[in-house]
Amino acid sequence: MRVDLFDFALPEDRIALRPASPRDSARMLVVEGDAMRDRLARDLPDCLRAGDMLVFNDTRVIPAQLEGRRGPDVENGAKIGATLHKREGLRQWRAFIRNAKRVREGDRIDFGGDVAAIASDRGTDGSFLLSFEGDEPVELLLERAGTMPLPPYIAGKRPTDERDTEDYQTMFARQKGAVAAPTAALHFTPELIERLGAAGIEHVTLTLHVGAGTFLPVKAEDSDDHVMHAEWGRIDAAVADRLNAVRAAGGRIISVGTTSLRLLESAADADGTIRPFEGDTYIFITPGYRFRAIDGLMTNFHLPRSTLFMLVSALMGRERMLAAYAHGIEEGYRFYSYGDASLLIPG
Repeated sequence: MRVDLFDFALPEDRIALRPASPRDSARMLVVEGDAMRDRLARDLPDCLRAGDMLVFNDTRVIPAQLEGRRGPDVENGAKIGATLHKREGLRQWRAFIRNAKRVREGDRIDFGGDVAAIASDRGTDGSFLLSFEGDEPVELLLERAGTMPLPPYIAGKRPTDERDTEDYQTMFARQKGAVAAPTAALHFTPELIERLGAAGIEHVTLTLHVGAGTFLPVKAEDSDDHVMHAEWGRIDAAVADRLNAVRAAGGRIISVGTTSLRLLESAADADGTIRPFEGDTYIFITPGYRFRAIDGLMTNFHLPRSTLFMLVSALMGRERMLAAYAHGIEEGYRFYSYGDASLLIPG
């Protein structure tokens, strides 16, 4: 499909630079069939049914933003910025590089704090494979030298600070490996989860390590020409069994976030049965896709011309989502990672 069909104008002041506080006080636009309602995230128990199941992503964001210099003359070497986005080995991470023209395969990049890596295997997308030196786990090296990798539309407007260390993690964050947060779950608090449980709405978790590729713009004119980034995920057998049991009992599966949705759809058979899954997913969902695993989606407001706006358009219809986003802009909803939520349930 033509990518310009998914474009819309967004005022700069609609981009949220901090999350709502408390988290469940964020606004939530409920789009159910053709109806739209303005609610709050804490109203979610009233917007779902007993027997529904929420699916969260338990990935944890690592401090994957690194700043360093190319050696051997570290003090005078070119400044290099690296954003890790996918683990490819015990000590190897694929990374997007800022100032990539100054890096050659075999170069050593010193990130400070006794953290250094050798660049190799330059990809067609300009990324490099970084092989970290030493014996310490890479996660420990990142804790020493890295910072929280805020999305470019936030990082370009203010510096990362200590608040982001907590703000950019969900309450479910357990499995280290993401370089972007599954932001729909940022709206949840223990109190909200308790109220959902009291209303008969259960939840499970899966793991999808969100990569920085989620922020890459779609440069192609046609969605068929866009190459989707890969992300590693896992759904264990017990979670798959619970989800299938919910469906069999007449309940609905509501994905919290597009990351959970993409993994569920990757693991589903043609008849909607969800199988255990472990590995990479490249799934790219655009209008015309037949959803098999989910019955609804809670998600934030996404960028124009993005793969994620295409995904929500596939679920709800492009015209309906353009109308919903126009309503959100007019009513002052806050957009993107630290912004407000939408609950999307097809008619």
